[in-house]
Amino acid sequence: MINTFEKYPFWRTTLADVDAALNSAKKGKVHTLCTTPGGHEVRYIVYGNKPDYRRRANYSSACGARNTVFYADRAGKAPTVLLIGATHGQETEGVAGLLNLISLLETGRDLRGLEVPSITQAFDTSPMRLIIIPVYNADGRGRCVPDSMIDELPGSLRYHGQGTWKDGSLCGWPECKAVHPIKDAAGFLGAYYNDNGINLMHDNFFAPMAEETRALLTLCDSEAPECAIGLHGGSNSTNVLLQPDYVTLAAKEGVHRLAAAVAKKQTSLGLKSHIIPVNEHIGNPPPSFNLTSAIHHVCGAVSSTYESNEGLIDKNAFTAEEILLHHYCLFEALFECAWRKE
Repeated sequence: MINTFEKYPFWRTTLADVDAALNSAKKGKVHTLCTTPGGHEVRYIVYGNKPDYRRRANYSSACGARNTVFYADRAGKAPTVLLIGATHGQETEGVAGLLNLISLLETGRDLRGLEVPSITQAFDTSPMRLIIIPVYNADGRGRCVPDSMIDELPGSLRYHGQGTWKDGSLCGWPECKAVHPIKDAAGFLGAYYNDNGINLMHDNFFAPMAEETRALLTLCDSEAPECAIGLHGGSNSTNVLLQPDYVTLAAKEGVHRLAAAVAKKQTSLGLKSHIIPVNEHIGNPPPSFNLTSAIHHVCGAVSSTYESNEGLIDKNAFTAEEILLHHYCLFEALFECAWRKE
């Protein structure tokens, strides 16, 4: 098992690393989202002031009134952006990116000790309210021993991520979603889940089983983010913003504009890029109504899942620094509000 931090000191992804970053923050304001079944506090940090959206209705009712201004009057207001790390506890790429981002915003240098003016200047010149949840699934992150999947075998990812069945066989993907909550069916409970065995990406969003879900959706309703991105790991896929299902066409087009801006920045740095086209078709069986879709329906956000390469010992493996730079391209595009129409 590789300790990525020993090789790459900027790769900080443990719960202790998150606490250290948030406890030392001076510019951002730190809050507690909730306490997990395992007793961990899920904390987040906020930069910027909360706009007065002059709310008169919830998002659904405002849509029913055929004018979302009744939920959030965003005209002339700085946007709110929400970034969510480690919905699955072994997917630490986004955690590393977010802790480096917090370091940049707090000190002007990332955890490599380097200035990244393309990010800091973009943030400083584009006033916004930025909400960062470095680790959303604190139970799963605390249960996962490796600090990354870099230089791990694919089987190690399955073990630490999805866990095992009672007979010791790997749960695998997507079969790990066939039992939910999975706790009583698992031999080793992987980091996909909180301590109650709930995969937060696939909770029952209309009657949440997890306190983390209830708290996050409450935060989204209160903050009304204009854009919300969950940072995930996708084996050795090329980093990509996934097109969400069960959202408006306008939201899908917003994701596509953001993805195009991110890809352009990645290409300029010699990094691989990929864009998923807008797809209005819903197949059979239909895709899941997951956390990304739920966030949209609570607050109308342009919401997406950012799948990162995890650096496994397999084809198309990215280095730790390449993974970090991919996230930097995303952050810069977000600070430029690239999801909006020109």
